Amino acid sequence: MMKKSLVVLALLANSLFAHTALMSCFNNGDNTITCEGGFSDGSSASGVKFFVLQNDKKILDTRMNEDSEVTFNIPSGSYSAVFDAGDGHQIHVKGDDITE
Repeated sequence: MMKKSLVVLALLANSLFAHTALMSCFNNGDNTITCEGGFSDGSSASGVKFFVLQNDKKILDTRMNEDSEVTFNIPSGSYSAVFDAGDGHQIHVKGDDITE
């Protein structure tokens, strides 16, 4: 019985960490940014919430497209791109950290 419990616990622990949110953003060189989202287990991020924050206000509120991407015009000033797949699955990327 102890051996079965350990196997179940190992499987549960593995599944808890197998779904880490991932996002990368890059400057397209044409005054737009593209952010790509996904999950560490290979799951699509299609339909996942995405927004851009500037001065603590959402200036863009949308969802990842069928390719798990969002492209938006570069805002003037400081901003953050946010991938929001729910509790524990939120990623913030500062505009200053996005390069070509």
